[in-house]
Amino acid sequence: MRVDTFDFELPSDRIATRPVEPRDAARLMCVDGAGARTHHAFADLPRLLDPGDILIVNDTRVVPVRMKGECAGAPVEVTAVGCEGGHLWRVLARPARKLKPGESVCLPGDLSATVVAREANGAVILDVGMPRESFLVHLERHGAMPLPPYIRRHADERDHSDYQTIFALNAGAIAAPTAGLHFTERLLEALAAARIGRVALTLHVGPGTFMPIRTDVVRDHEMQAEWGEISQESASRINAVRQSGGRIIAVGTTSVRLLESAVDDSGVVHPYRGDTALFITPGYRFRAVDALITNFHLPRSTLFMLVCAFLGTDIMKQAYREAIDRGYRFYSYGDACLLAKERPC
Repeated sequence: MRVDTFDFELPSDRIATRPVEPRDAARLMCVDGAGARTHHAFADLPRLLDPGDILIVNDTRVVPVRMKGECAGAPVEVTAVGCEGGHLWRVLARPARKLKPGESVCLPGDLSATVVAREANGAVILDVGMPRESFLVHLERHGAMPLPPYIRRHADERDHSDYQTIFALNAGAIAAPTAGLHFTERLLEALAAARIGRVALTLHVGPGTFMPIRTDVVRDHEMQAEWGEISQESASRINAVRQSGGRIIAVGTTSVRLLESAVDDSGVVHPYRGDTALFITPGYRFRAVDALITNFHLPRSTLFMLVCAFLGTDIMKQAYREAIDRGYRFYSYGDACLLAKERPC
């Protein structure tokens, strides 16, 4: 299977650079397993789901991990993507060539970090001189939100709230689980009144979710691992809904990947704690998820491959073409899809 199978043309004016207000005023395209499509507002979600269904949300919290600094007299920008233990952090740097082992990097907040190593994939290991929790506090005070590169502007104060879901609790993500950005308190109240449940899991979004595929063949791409957790209580609630005939509705591709990492062949979801590098492409057999709420994704991305695996490549390409024609807004701050295998839209 070639990566260019998942390519499509997207006009630049379809890329959202700010979310709509209120968040649940975003548009929602419903697509079913037969390819039928209907169009709604995200606030309509309670009437599109069934009583007894359950939403699986990701409660990861985005850390403002991007900092501008200086190394050897030249400006650099670093994005902290994960703690390697002790005082060591893996970072993505621009330009990475400036960061040589032994060099000092001056960062905001009077922080001096030391370059320990450069990796073959372009990442850099820094010694930040403090334990993980202290560095997370430092990032909260001095870092900027790591907006995706297709949002062609610098993050500002508004992004500190815009790029965080209402479910955000556990700090550790370097990108938002963007399907969750559309939920508001009033929508959660309406969902509860419609007897639609909700349970949280945690998947700290890392480079594995958004790194571009640089191979020509899909199977040659290596997915980077991300850390996730499903508690015993959450797993039990999910399984109880399945046993009672309700649908498991994943909010976001991150929730899908963690659920599918934790499910057995009989469809039972187990508690989970650890890394997952699950790469879902067409041909994958879904065992945990019945429906999926997600944004409109980049061409040739692992996320677009996942939604193609869920409903079919032809169905999703047709849906994306219609979304473009109808002026839907794409990517992190854009509109959403509800993909449901069984129930007609």
